[in-house]
Amino acid sequence: MNRTTLRLGTRASLLATTQAGHVADDIRARMGVEVELVEITTEGDVNRNQPLAQLGGTGVFVSALRDALLDGRVDLAVHSLKDLPTEPAEGIALAAVPPREDPRDVLVARDGLTLGELPPGSVVATGSLRRASQLRALGLGLEVVGLRGNIDTRLGKVTSGEADAVVLARAGLARTGKLDLVTETIDPLQMLPAPGQGALAVECRSDDTELAEALRAHLDDEATRAAVTAERAVLRTLEAGCSAPVGALAEVAEDTDGAYEIWLRAVVLAEDGSVDMRRSATGPIAEAAETGTRLGNGMLHEGAAELIDSPLRRQH
Repeated sequence: MNRTTLRLGTRASLLATTQAGHVADDIRARMGVEVELVEITTEGDVNRNQPLAQLGGTGVFVSALRDALLDGRVDLAVHSLKDLPTEPAEGIALAAVPPREDPRDVLVARDGLTLGELPPGSVVATGSLRRASQLRALGLGLEVVGLRGNIDTRLGKVTSGEADAVVLARAGLARTGKLDLVTETIDPLQMLPAPGQGALAVECRSDDTELAEALRAHLDDEATRAAVTAERAVLRTLEAGCSAPVGALAEVAEDTDGAYEIWLRAVVLAEDGSVDMRRSATGPIAEAAETGTRLGNGMLHEGAAELIDSPLRRQH
C-alpha cells in the first residue's frame, strides 16, 4: 500500500474505541501503516432512553459510520458485527472479520450469584429482546426489565441495587478488562447469543480495492467469517432484525475425514418465552451461507415467522 496513514472510524464509547484500538494495533503491526482513530456519533449513541427496537433496531449504530466512509471522512470503520444489517450496503465492502472473542452471554449479579441461585422475583436487566425472551423461557420466575447505556452504566445497575443482575456479552467485558465482574458465563444451551456476537466487522469503500484486499489478507479469520456468515444467513432468511428474539451460534469443527464443517444452532422465541423453537444444521465450511439459509428456511416452514412477528413484538 502506498498510504502512510489510515483514518479509522469508530463510535465514541469505551467499548467501541477499545475494539477499534485493537484493530488499529493489528494494522500497524501487520500492514506497516499508521492509523488515526476518528470518533463518529451515531443515533444509537445520542438517544439512550428509547429501546433499540423503537429506534429502528438494525443499523442504529452503523449508518453514521457508513456515511463517514462514503463521504470520505474515514478510510475504514470498525463495528460490532452483530449490529450490522444482514443486507449488503451499496458502496461498502466487509473487508475483514478478525478472530472472534468468546461469543457467549454472561451474568453479572449481586453477591456472586448465578442464574440458578437468583431467588424468584429477582430483577434482571437487559437491553436485548433475545436475552429477555430466553431468560423468561428458563422459567426461573425472574423479573426481566429493560436496560440501555454503556458497559459501566449497565454494570452500575447492580452496584446501585436497581437490579439484582444484568446480562451482557462476554466479549465486551473481555475487551474492556472487566471479566473479573462476571458471576456466570451462560451456557448456550440456556441462552444462544446474537448472530455475530463477539465478532468485529472491518468495512471500507467497495471501490477502494487495494485497501479491501490488504485488510482481508492481514486481518481476516476464515473460521470466524464462516461462522458469522452462517449465523447471519439464519437471521436474513428469517427476515429478523438484530433486535428480534433470535439467537444463533456456529462453530467450525474438523470431521473424521479431516475436513472442516460448520455446526450451527439457532433459536426463535415468543417474546414472553412461552414458546421457543430450537434447531440445528451442519454443512461444509465452504457452504456456510447455504447452511444458515437452509436452517432458516426449515424454521420458517415450522412457523418461526409467527413467533418473530408476535403481537407482543409489534407493540414495540
